[in-house]
Amino acid sequence: MSSVTSLVQSVDWVAVAPPTITAVVALAVLVADLFVPRHRKPLLGWCAIGGLALAALSLVPLVAGDRRTFCLTTDPGVCSYAADHFAVVIQFLVLAGALLTALLSVTAVEDHRLPAGEFWFLLLSSAAGAALLPASRDLATLVIALEVASLPAFALVGLRRADRLSSEAALKFFLSSVAATAVMLLGVSFVYAATGSLHLSRVATALTDLPDPQLATLATAGVALTLVGFAFKTAAVPFHFWVPDTYVGAPLPIAAYLSVIGKAVGFSGLILVTVEGFPSYADVWGPAVAVLAALTMTVGNVAALRQAPERAHSAVRLLAWSSVGQAGYLLVPIAAAGYADDAAHAIGATVAYALMYAAVNLGAFGVAALVARTSPANRISDYRGLVARRPLAALALGFFLLCLAGLPPGIIGLFAKVTVFSAAVDAGLAWLAVVMAVNVVIALYYYLQWTAVLFRTAGETADAGETADAEEAVEAEVAAGARVKAGARAGAGSGAEAGSEPGRGAGAGGEGPEGARTRVPGAAGPAGLPKAKVPAPLAAAIALAAVLGIVLSGAPQLVLRFASGALL
Repeated sequence: MSSVTSLVQSVDWVAVAPPTITAVVALAVLVADLFVPRHRKPLLGWCAIGGLALAALSLVPLVAGDRRTFCLTTDPGVCSYAADHFAVVIQFLVLAGALLTALLSVTAVEDHRLPAGEFWFLLLSSAAGAALLPASRDLATLVIALEVASLPAFALVGLRRADRLSSEAALKFFLSSVAATAVMLLGVSFVYAATGSLHLSRVATALTDLPDPQLATLATAGVALTLVGFAFKTAAVPFHFWVPDTYVGAPLPIAAYLSVIGKAVGFSGLILVTVEGFPSYADVWGPAVAVLAALTMTVGNVAALRQAPERAHSAVRLLAWSSVGQAGYLLVPIAAAGYADDAAHAIGATVAYALMYAAVNLGAFGVAALVARTSPANRISDYRGLVARRPLAALALGFFLLCLAGLPPGIIGLFAKVTVFSAAVDAGLAWLAVVMAVNVVIALYYYLQWTAVLFRTAGETADAGETADAEEAVEAEVAAGARVKAGARAGAGSGAEAGSEPGRGAGAGGEGPEGARTRVPGAAGPAGLPKAKVPAPLAAAIALAAVLGIVLSGAPQLVLRFASGALL
């Protein structure tokens, strides 16, 4: 009896609190949806926001970074869950990013007429998996956490069932992700067969001295195949093809979520398997990640550069390709870790850059969601003269774009790029540092071009005919909204669905039928028309992102200090 009892692992509930709270709130919201009347559904969103805030607060006792749980009773030093400094920082990024996404989504759920209970359950479930992954210290838990974070995301992208773009995006996202996961699982099985363990610490030890050359070959193949799965999650080239269409087809808050939280999941998993699990195979994954970084930043920036301002969805597509380019920068310190003497210090630059990127990219998507309420096609040209109609939103977007470009007053973006560049130089990857410098210059063009559009007046680039067309488009949107209202008052659900098509056709930016109903002329229409009221949750999300970016820009030395520390 005593031997059986000794095999039971103890659980440190404080250590596992962040993902546990998020998961429990997800279940509570799903159950509550059965009993909450329709007019009270918005309360579910605020419950989800409260749950994410509570989960973020549960990180406070973990700041010391010295808690581990689910350890082997035969070897207490081998654990499946570690709330160390790396895990706590990434969990903060995930939960704070999910909280901003939830604020962006409060209005979107109503505008798109999405099922509230399912939406918030899926978002919280994905956030729970994303919070679990950075603390995972065995390959099985890593894979499970990755799938828990990914599977709800497929449903979130395709939750607008009547929208062809949304369904197409979800299917493409699902099929490519399943293929990448299958390859990764094959790699994990190879590693397990070669080492006899799934715990990263034991895998690292076993890989240093494999007795059989055939096992060494099997382990090399396993390492390479495992990297493929995480390369897909980070949107690294050539595993990036799902990104533009998925971002366009998804509701904008979900596109923002994928661009930040999805990358945090991919990069944290990639860091763990390379630095913690496969350090002895740095000669395999180091050059591979370096090549991926160079290809990813180049393809992403060149594709963003080619986005035509008048093309439908060009603003979202530019942000999508920009996120691919930014993924290339994030890969640079991981590649440097394969060449550095102290890999744990090298990855600090990736985490520091990810924190900056998360804040400003969510803010940029927030402004895009605001503009999409009245210009659902979400073209870059729709932002022309935004400073005259929405001065605060225009200034915020300009600041976010300058941060991504690494130009003042976005000092935090400049310092984050310097840390990444330094990591490459210190590791002896001069060629990769040169490629990064060239790509930073390429990215300056399209970031500055979009920023300049914000401060142009409509008269500078549009003639009277274009203005008349804009007015007609706005009138058509209002008429479509009136039809949706009439259908809703008549109680005909099918009529409301029919009303969604005009709204979607007018906008391709992701607004559903309710988006047409709530749009009024002004926020992105010609000058002189009345302005639409900005929803409080959307304004709060943009303001929080802007404040965080300003605070970080005011103390950029924090980035250098953070990047110089060892998180693992």
